[in-house]
Amino acid sequence: MIGMLAVTGCVTSKPYDYTIFHAHPPHSIVVLPPLNQSTDIKGTYGYLSTVTRPLAEMGYYVFPVAEVDQLMKENGLPTAGEMHQVPLDKIGEIIGADSVLYITLRKYGSKYEVISSVTTVTADAKLVDVKTGLTLWEGTATAQQSSGDSGGSIIGALVTAAVTQVVNSATDPAHDVSSMANFQLFTPKNRGLLYGPYFPKDKQQ
Repeated sequence: MIGMLAVTGCVTSKPYDYTIFHAHPPHSIVVLPPLNQSTDIKGTYGYLSTVTRPLAEMGYYVFPVAEVDQLMKENGLPTAGEMHQVPLDKIGEIIGADSVLYITLRKYGSKYEVISSVTTVTADAKLVDVKTGLTLWEGTATAQQSSGDSGGSIIGALVTAAVTQVVNSATDPAHDVSSMANFQLFTPKNRGLLYGPYFPKDKQQ
C-alpha cells in the first residue's frame, strides 16, 4: 500500500522577480530531455513524458517532446547533455520556439530505507529566451512518496517496504511522482512559471 506523499518547493520570503519574464513573455516552449544526475537510467525520459501536459494547461504551445528528441538524435546529438549544448539561435531557426526549458534531475527513483520504500523526484528547471539568451524563470521542486501504513507492526512495515521495493523495481513509480513535482515546480502560487498567452484570463488566480 502506498502511503505518505509529500511535495516541497523553494522556501523563501522574497517574491520571485518576473521583470525579465514580462519583458520577453514566451508563447512557445521547446522542452529538451532532462540532464539526469540520479542513479536511475529511466529518469530522463520518465520525467520528460510528464512535462508537456502541465505546460500546455498553463497556456503555452509546447513542441512535441518525442519529435524534438528524435530530431536532435537524427542530427548527431544522442544524449541530453549534447542537446543542452545546442546554440539558442539554432533552436530558434530549426524548431521555431521562442523559449527553451532546461531541466536537471537531481533525484529520481525509489530507495529502500529500513521500514519504508521512498520514491523521490527532485528537479531544477530554467526557461531561457531564444533571442536574447536571458533566463526568464527558474525554479526547483521535490516530490516524495513513501510505502504505506503497516498498522503499527515493525514486521508489517518491513514486509510492506520490501514488497513495494520489488514492485518499484519492475515499474517506474517515479513517473507518477514526477507529475506532482511538476505541479509544485510550475504553479504560479509557489514562485512558479506564470500563465501563458493561451490561458483564459478569467481563470487566472
